[in-house]
Amino acid sequence: MNYVASREFALRQDELDPLGSYRDKFHFPDFGRAHSVYLTGHSLGLQPRTAREAIEIELEDWARFGVEGHFEGRNPWYSYHELLSEPMAGIVGAKPSEVVCMNSLTTNLHLLFVSFYRPGDSRYKIISEGRMFPSDRYLLETQTRFHGHDPDDAIIEISPRDGEGVIREEDILAAIDEHASELALVFFGGVNYLTGQLFDMPKITAAAHAAGAIAGFDLAHAAGNVPLSLHDWDIDFAAWCSYKYLNSGPGNVGAIFVHEKHGENYDLPRFGGWWGHDKNTRFKMESGFKPMPGAEGWQLSNAPIFGMAVMKSSLEIFTEAGIPALRRKSEKLTGYLEFIINELATEFPDAGISIITSSTPRERGSQLSLNFTGHDREFFDKMTAAGVIADFREPCIIRVAPVPLYNSFEDVYNCGEVLRQALAGAPGE
Repeated sequence: MNYVASREFALRQDELDPLGSYRDKFHFPDFGRAHSVYLTGHSLGLQPRTAREAIEIELEDWARFGVEGHFEGRNPWYSYHELLSEPMAGIVGAKPSEVVCMNSLTTNLHLLFVSFYRPGDSRYKIISEGRMFPSDRYLLETQTRFHGHDPDDAIIEISPRDGEGVIREEDILAAIDEHASELALVFFGGVNYLTGQLFDMPKITAAAHAAGAIAGFDLAHAAGNVPLSLHDWDIDFAAWCSYKYLNSGPGNVGAIFVHEKHGENYDLPRFGGWWGHDKNTRFKMESGFKPMPGAEGWQLSNAPIFGMAVMKSSLEIFTEAGIPALRRKSEKLTGYLEFIINELATEFPDAGISIITSSTPRERGSQLSLNFTGHDREFFDKMTAAGVIADFREPCIIRVAPVPLYNSFEDVYNCGEVLRQALAGAPGE
């Protein structure tokens, strides 16, 4: 596509956008302004307009049925999580039996590590990306320490080379090969939260398996953002949250994937809970944990219905829109943002503007991480005051995510105009 940095071009692209109507399916915060640009779906997605109705249905059934809502409600609570498995599986490229929505992200990862991080005296090391999200780093530190290993010895971090923004694929593969004999697990974020780098998950998985290790992923920044084929890629396990690109509300329920080759391996150690127990005998209340087959066997507790109701409303939108169409628009939107930023770098050559995220579409999702060398939080605050809602990381990395479900080309253009004003020293309006 030949981009043009003009409002007319942006509006024309929005007119041609087959997904343009989906913008009306979400509530946009206005922050007391006539116009604001929300570009932080990588942190918290917007509220679907159908979310309130979805919750009200469950509130009404609670009032009407009380405990009998578990079986008599319009969406019986006893099996509510089953309503989410098929649409969620479609988003991550899995079989419905390989996916279940439950708990929250880091809780789920710890539960999965019980099964899939089984270090021995010689095979105990974990390879991961450097500068991963802190929660994942804490997960690795505490898991390795719990198993009696020194995190500084057990965790091998792969970082960008000096002067580079993203990790080279060959460095990941070389590290896996180098440590093959002592490697227990390869664990990456599918998309790095800071740089927006999309890792080649099938290639990493194949390398991990060739080394005799397990391959797992945190997909918090990947689910609902990029096309995934977890089953076909032979990934062992994964977990993700639902409040970023999946728009199901702050702190809402997460989800897990367990490949079917592990789903009926009842010899795998795991922590048990009654919702993971065989549902045919669950209410006999007997001793002796018998896991359900598939990912459901990792559940602990019954479903939090109100949160899942919001998730259901969002997943219905994804099912209608389709990941392939969303990906096509994402590449165009992110490409337009990249074009706008490069135009600003040319216009302001002394401003220290650079894009950390790869310029290759297959190596990124909807996020671009922008580095403004020599600037600080004050520069970002000017953006916010002018109505662009993005995300700041020290020293001055600004993460911007034009989400294809609800962002527009005009949003991207307006972001560029606000940045231009800030770079020129103009006050925010």
